[in-house]
Amino acid sequence: MKKVILILLAVATATIMFSSCSKKNDEVKPAAKNYVLVHGAWQAPYVWDAVKAKLINEGNNVTVVELPGHGSDNTVPSTITLNTYRDKVVDAVSKINGKVILVGHSLGGMVISAVAEQEPSKIEKLVYLAAYLPTSGQSLFALASTDPGSSLGGEVNGQKILTENDTNGTLDVARDQIVNIFIQDGSTQVQNLVLQNYRPEPAIPFMNPVTLTAANFGSVEKVYIKTLQDHVVSPGLQDRMIASGNVKTIYKLNTSHSAFLAKPDSVAILLTKIGQ
Repeated sequence: MKKVILILLAVATATIMFSSCSKKNDEVKPAAKNYVLVHGAWQAPYVWDAVKAKLINEGNNVTVVELPGHGSDNTVPSTITLNTYRDKVVDAVSKINGKVILVGHSLGGMVISAVAEQEPSKIEKLVYLAAYLPTSGQSLFALASTDPGSSLGGEVNGQKILTENDTNGTLDVARDQIVNIFIQDGSTQVQNLVLQNYRPEPAIPFMNPVTLTAANFGSVEKVYIKTLQDHVVSPGLQDRMIASGNVKTIYKLNTSHSAFLAKPDSVAILLTKIGQ
């Protein structure tokens, strides 16, 4: 009888210890990831604010890159090339200890592709959010020219939505079309935020092709987040770029082009999932 009692006590003790260990293991958070976020054309770092806060709240490290000629940066537009953007992101990545999850939105897709070609060993994953995903030799302009579903190439009341200013080397979106183009599904607050922060876009990077190799760019895992209500990069073009881009994983968001403003929670959740 004494032996039976001892055995039962031993089993009970082991069960409690196992339960305690399991609970502790369940409570362990995933290791922090290094996210580097790159905004797109006609926008600036502010668009990532809500997503950045949520990723940091999960214990991650987040760097948002301000591309030259955007936000508070006053680099002369006519001096900016795609390589100017690339070098700015490469500099940010080089200062981070360990690999990064490099996220590019729209034009930012061209930029992160060029960065991956130069620094593939620093990148854990490339994430394209409603972004241009080129093949070698393509420019953003070349890709956009194949996109009849984009509203940017259209007209309203006989006026072009997108115009070029040869004097200062910029591209401009008709002001009364900015909300419809970028954030038609956003709150009034975020729509006003986009209008308040709008700046004409340096034109030269749109024309610059990227050179990509299988050994460098091709070696980095790629993820694409589609935006199903996109008026800038149509879902059709997104599908074609995914098909030719060796994308490993695809996610979908039922949002406009500016998903990080329309549904920041959803974007943050996806980026966290991608980082796991």
